[in-house]
Amino acid sequence: MLSGLVAMILMPVGRILYTFILDRTTARGKHHDFMHPKQLTDILDAMSKIAQGDFRVFVTTEDGRNPYGEVAASVNKMAKELGSIEKLRQDFISNVSHEIQSPLTSINGYASLLMRDGISTDQITHYATIIETESKRLSKLSDNLLRLSVLEADSVPLEIRSFRLDKQLESILLMLEPQWAAKNITPDVSLPLIMVTGNEDLLSQVWINLLHNAIKFTPENGTIRVILTGNQDNVVCTIGDNGIGISPEDQMHIFERFYKLDKSRDRSLGGNGLGLSLVKKIVELHQGKVTVKSEKGQGAEFMVTLPKHNPGSSQEE
Repeated sequence: MLSGLVAMILMPVGRILYTFILDRTTARGKHHDFMHPKQLTDILDAMSKIAQGDFRVFVTTEDGRNPYGEVAASVNKMAKELGSIEKLRQDFISNVSHEIQSPLTSINGYASLLMRDGISTDQITHYATIIETESKRLSKLSDNLLRLSVLEADSVPLEIRSFRLDKQLESILLMLEPQWAAKNITPDVSLPLIMVTGNEDLLSQVWINLLHNAIKFTPENGTIRVILTGNQDNVVCTIGDNGIGISPEDQMHIFERFYKLDKSRDRSLGGNGLGLSLVKKIVELHQGKVTVKSEKGQGAEFMVTLPKHNPGSSQEE
């Protein structure tokens, strides 16, 4: 699909470039710096290969006196950047396929076990529970992919309003109480009254994802922190834990799609590597930023900084 789109763009560009170069070289007559036929052929051949999806091309730019070296350099740059995009596309398809295949394999396997004769009621319950869990994982993956696609396409304008961020965080903590209470986790909370303008539903997803991760990677009898601070212009929400921590190498990639700190452990806990990508995208849509501070084995601390006021907001409370 990418190569077809590139071809639609490059073929007319190639014809225009060809005409332009011939006009320029004709006008220059026999000056030493006109484009030789081989140079023109190399550039057009490279563009033809790019249009067919081959991004490994490289055009020699000749010497610095050649005024068309800039054209060759631009073709080389385009090929390199399109190659990077194609690799990202292939990696994305591979990751999605893997994430879908894993739960489908489990569902198929345990569904087959359910059809066996002589299985006990406990076994039926166990198999059905696994099928339900894997089905929910597939559903969550689908929801996250759809949400990311919509947000990155900017096809839906943000509905901005003013609301109490402290109340929102308090509600989400209460909603997640069964999860942190089951691990006997103690919440350390400081939520002074702070108003913010933004999309309430999307920001809710940010806190749910960050708190879910904090709970997931915090050990039994651990602690999670939710600290809200603000000044005249900005508000900062810090969500931390005393869990396994994140190495400096992992911190460079954690907001990338499908990146997992511990792939085997994360899969067993139901993660799909999209939660933090969503967090970053939503925060950026609000002209904010999200950062992480952590050391391996020393817990992690995510800080979300948001402007208190966004353009176009209403003053509802």
